[in-house]
Amino acid sequence: MSQIYHLDPTIDARWSAFVERHPRGSVFHSPGWLRALQTTYGYQPILFTTDPPSEPINCGLVFCRVESWLTGSRLVSLPFSDHCGFLYDSTADLACLCHFLQEEVGRQIAEYVQVRPLCPDPGPTNWKNAWSPSEEYFLHRLDMRPDLSDLFESFDKDSVRRRIRRAERTGLIEKCGRTSQLLHDFYKLFVITRRRHGIPPTPFRWFQTLAQELREALDIRVAYKDEEPVASIITLRFKKTVYYKYGASDTQFNAYGATPWLFWQAIQAGKSSGATQFDFGRTELGNSGLLAFKNHWVACPTRLVYWQYPASSRGALTNGWKWRAAKRLFSALPSRLQVVGGDLIYRHIG
Repeated sequence: MSQIYHLDPTIDARWSAFVERHPRGSVFHSPGWLRALQTTYGYQPILFTTDPPSEPINCGLVFCRVESWLTGSRLVSLPFSDHCGFLYDSTADLACLCHFLQEEVGRQIAEYVQVRPLCPDPGPTNWKNAWSPSEEYFLHRLDMRPDLSDLFESFDKDSVRRRIRRAERTGLIEKCGRTSQLLHDFYKLFVITRRRHGIPPTPFRWFQTLAQELREALDIRVAYKDEEPVASIITLRFKKTVYYKYGASDTQFNAYGATPWLFWQAIQAGKSSGATQFDFGRTELGNSGLLAFKNHWVACPTRLVYWQYPASSRGALTNGWKWRAAKRLFSALPSRLQVVGGDLIYRHIG
């Protein structure tokens, strides 16, 4: 088996160059995203590659090492990332790296390994006797190459187009950027939304760090009605793809159609800057409301399967009755305590 090298992808310039040139390189592979994970949650980014330090990188799997007394020690590619496709040119190198990961578990370097490849990425599916599916989602991605008018007509008439036109008539104001005020307005709505869903909010410092690391590649869009923030989304940009990552709204203003209007604003801006794809992100199979919303934009999503080795490991905290019980508890807490709970628990979830 080829020698495997361990590198720090946040400082090795070869990794950044490789991600930029590889067709499957995404914002989740980027050094900025990895540094944000490291700064906020203390995760150690690590790159495994078959290429020695003296040569360009042509194959690599990037992970974060998560050490938690609550959810165990593991290698995840990557925490809080919707997907993180394998970047390789040679399937032999990929097979070598996957077998190496299995050996890492055997040496008790980690309790288990989880990867989040884009289908139909081969990866662990070639070793079904060892790896097993751990989580499954839908992934909606919009092809933005058609003309704007054709794109608009492709969306659902009632749930998207009519609501966008309603938002335009009601006189909503959009502000876009990365200012402290926009971030605070987003987070105010985000806490409200997470409370509604019974989920603790992601720590505020995560969004601060992400904005600092990604800079112009991150946009916070907030819709205002009479100076009151009513909806907000955060999008990321890498190469020719715009990624929707976070959204929030106040349901008492749903009639204004602010959320679909913000998506349409982001799609138009992305297309005008040369983007060819809008990634709506992952959706849990059982989240019928969010699934219906995204289906109105992209009617035919793909399946997104996470793989884990070994299958017998305890897996993510968000699986099973413990997480459902925790959600019921969090939904009953005041907002201030929910924020504190998010600060405490999220580093264990990644």
